[in-house]
Amino acid sequence: MNNDYSKIKYFIYARKSQEGEEKQVQSIPDQLREDDIVAKRYNIKPVGILTEEGSAKEPNKRPVFEEMLARIKNGEANGIICWNLNRLSRNPVDSGKLQWMLQEGLIQSILTPSREYKPSDNAIIFSVESGGANQYILDLKVGVRRGLNSKIIKGQAPILAPLGYLNTKHELRGENYIIKDPERYELVKKAWELMLTGEYSIPKLLKIVNNDWGLRTRKRKHRGGGEVNKSTMYGVFTNIFYTGLYLYKGKIENGIHEPMITIEDFDKMQQILGRYGKPRVKSHIFTYTGTMICGECNSAITATTKTKLVKTKNELKDYTFYYCSRRKKGAEKCTQREYIPLKEMEDIIKEELEKYTISEKFRDWALKILEEEHTGEVLEREAIYKSQLNALDVSQKELDNLITMRMRELIDDDQYTSRKKELSQTIAVMKQKVSETQSRAQNWVQYTEQVFEFAHMAKARFEDPKTTVDDKKGIFMALGWNYIIKDKKLYISQCDLLEPIVKNRDAVESEISRLELEENIGTERQNTPFGVACPLLRSRRDSNP
Repeated sequence: MNNDYSKIKYFIYARKSQEGEEKQVQSIPDQLREDDIVAKRYNIKPVGILTEEGSAKEPNKRPVFEEMLARIKNGEANGIICWNLNRLSRNPVDSGKLQWMLQEGLIQSILTPSREYKPSDNAIIFSVESGGANQYILDLKVGVRRGLNSKIIKGQAPILAPLGYLNTKHELRGENYIIKDPERYELVKKAWELMLTGEYSIPKLLKIVNNDWGLRTRKRKHRGGGEVNKSTMYGVFTNIFYTGLYLYKGKIENGIHEPMITIEDFDKMQQILGRYGKPRVKSHIFTYTGTMICGECNSAITATTKTKLVKTKNELKDYTFYYCSRRKKGAEKCTQREYIPLKEMEDIIKEELEKYTISEKFRDWALKILEEEHTGEVLEREAIYKSQLNALDVSQKELDNLITMRMRELIDDDQYTSRKKELSQTIAVMKQKVSETQSRAQNWVQYTEQVFEFAHMAKARFEDPKTTVDDKKGIFMALGWNYIIKDKKLYISQCDLLEPIVKNRDAVESEISRLELEENIGTERQNTPFGVACPLLRSRRDSNP
């Protein structure tokens, strides 16, 4: 090197990528130390030291690098000292900029610890070396993509494990998977169980999770190890990962990790949380807001609290009213403008609960019949299981045929990609349902018992002065979905298992009263209300009791 370096003004530039592909590259302090040695070797006094963290894979993504080139064009410097040429560029666009500025003489020298690049050099040398840095990125992308596809095929979710799970770290490269977190899995599962009862709000659950259970997030390098916050808890309850599936690049995949809940539980949770699982943050919490909509304009039913002076007692008292928020587009013309007092709203709910309420005799008799029906139900479940397996087999064969059709060019890429995505998602969900049905066949009696117990006790619990507002909301939410208020009347899409109770309750109760079921069940079985109520027990029974 025989340049007169005193005539060249140099910037020192150091870059460290934040991404995984360069974990073995020297840190910025190490690079600067090497660059300083180069500067001292040639008695160079740099006019500036520029550093940044960021990948060089894509052009125009590094503000400090772009600033350096702009300053060189303005004449502030005409040389660069860096640890390696790949610190300056890993893409052909930025490499082209540097090569052009060398060729035009805007850059007189690029110095590294091992060599110098000058305008008079053969352009092929610079192109080959900068192209090598770019090829490294291309090869890395191919390798990473191949590894990710392999993990997906094996059911190993290539994602960061959510709360309650852990990523393994000690398997062979590319073979790490997700396992249960021994410290947190059972606690997160218990949180799901409590929330699914519909009797807990997120703030109430967080107090239990953080204060009573002492649950803490995983400690990571720069964060974690603290209490579970509201956004983390919402993230748990809206993440399909807990069903055994997972979302990757907008596509649902089937994982091999142990599921914490069923798909039906996940769907129910989204209803509890609100539309699309993204409830609005509220400054005031009212018992029944977030559950009902206006039957005329589809706006949410909201609430407000007014404080009034009770003159007879000379004291202030709060009154809560529910009303249509009229926030939907076009809701300005909505005629539902009456304010419904809290007491009147609860009277409306009690009227609805009355439709489902059954006597103690009805409940006890129904549970006895359920025990006798158990054997037949198991057979029905087995039939469902076989049907699901058959449907899974059909979808799998269709996917196989689709691949064959594409290989024979009977369909184009767009048709293949679109249909493959649909079939893959269908197969993933069906596999999960098959798995759930295997373990569910023996559990339908337990679910149905809970329904009859709910029908017997719900109204009494709702009216009990000791029942908390969260418990009341839980009872209300258990009735179904699509809660609509119009003209001070409540309309509900009934829960599948409660709907037959509404339809058959009066007939069954009448028969029980007439035959005095508790005395005749043993001697007059053929004359009991069994024939009347069997449709109730059988009606709408499916794979999701």
